[in-house]
Formats: sequence, C-alpha cells, structure tokens
Amino acid sequence: MIDLHSHILPGVDDGARSLEEARSLARAAVADGVRAIAATPHVRHDYPTTAARMEEGVRELRGDLAREGIELEVLQGGEVSVDEIDNLSTDDLRRFTLGEGRRYLLLEFPDWGWPLALDGIIATLLHADLVPVLAHPERNVDVQGDPGRLAAPVSEGALVQVTASSLTGSGGRSARAAARRLLGQGLVHLLASDAHGSLIRRSSLGEAAGAVGDPRLARFLTVDVPAAIAAGQPLPSRPEARGFGARLAHKWR
Repeated sequence: MIDLHSHILPGVDDGARSLEEARSLARAAVADGVRAIAATPHVRHDYPTTAARMEEGVRELRGDLAREGIELEVLQGGEVSVDEIDNLSTDDLRRFTLGEGRRYLLLEFPDWGWPLALDGIIATLLHADLVPVLAHPERNVDVQGDPGRLAAPVSEGALVQVTASSLTGSGGRSARAAARRLLGQGLVHLLASDAHGSLIRRSSLGEAAGAVGDPRLARFLTVDVPAAIAAGQPLPSRPEARGFGARLAHKWR
C-alpha cells in the first residue's frame, strides 16, 4: 500500500517528536503492508513549515531509514491549511505536492465549519494545474451532518482522502458513519493513515482496507489511486462496487 498522509517527519509539527519515534512509526507502517509513505507536515499558522524545511527533513529521514535497514520509501508532501493558500507562491505549492508529482496538493479540511472560500480555492488551484486533495473531511461536523455536501467540490475537480481510523471506527462513531456514507456515495478517492507520533492518533491502513469489504475497491483506494497521485498521473477508473461496497452504494445512493 501507499500512504499519502502522515506526520512522520520528526520535530516539525504535532507528529513524530524524535527520530526514534519516526523510526517506530516507519517500522509500524512496514509491518502494516505500506511500502511508501508521504511525509505531509502541517503548513499553517501554528506550524509554518516551509517547503525547504520539508524537503530537508525528507532527505534526512530517507538516509536514516536506509541506514537502519527500514525498507520504507519516504515521499515528499505537505498538509496545507486552506487559510494558507493565499500566503504561498505557486512554486511553493508545487513543492508541497504529494510524491513530487507537482500536481496533487493535500489540503487540510477543518474539523469545524465549512470553509467558505473552498470553491474559490479549488478553482484557483485547478487553474494552476494543481488538483486539491481534501484531507479527512469526514471528521468535519458539517460534513458529518450532510456527507453529500462533498459532491459539489468533487464535481468541481477535488479529490477526497478519508482517514483509516474513521473507517475502522477508532476515530469515533460520527466519523465512521460519515466515512461509510461517503464511500457508499462514491466520494472517496483514497485512504491514508494520518499517522502521528506514538502518543497521538495511530491507525492501520491495512485494517481500513479490510473494512472496505471489497478487495478491488480497497486496492483502488490504497494502491492504485495513491500510486497515480504520487506519479502525478491521471487517476485510474473506479472499479464497480461489489459486496459491502455495493450494499453501501445501494443504501446511500
């Protein structure tokens, strides 16, 4: 699997606090079946990570994991707050894209309130040939009340990333219900761990893939789409829903 949302860079934000903690997170990812992970530190007012700092941290972590014999590819990225878009140059936004593909940009969706500027942000990014990937919108209270509200930004060209813990239920019942409804409505494009340090939220991407209940769809969400995003390529076609996925689609269509 390919995990395109993590806070594995040590000492940068609220994720891994030390190099040893980053190694522990990397080992856990490998044991879970992850072969590549994107380091996506927060880019917002309380964690003003620069593109240069992210790039330096990725280079250092790659070297350390290689020396430790941890077979996990570390990809570049960033989790950019919607409030920071106007404060960053197009070049910096491209440097924060997932997997150095210079096309797909992970946007931090707030847990509270619908971002009023979202339509404009999506349009601005698409005009710059950048595809917004909305991170964990199922945790947003407004989305939990009406998951179908995400159909509009998806139709405009945005992608949706659901967190593994939401789908498995360890992120709470409301997030789980919203994740299941989004999955049933075909509004989820990829799953990711959003893994933090050992004392903060951890989630198994493998468990989330199992919770999808459809091996073909699970592969689409954890392998096929993330691989295309990391390479900066168009997304593959979504497989026809079967089993649990088909039952969800019938329930929430």
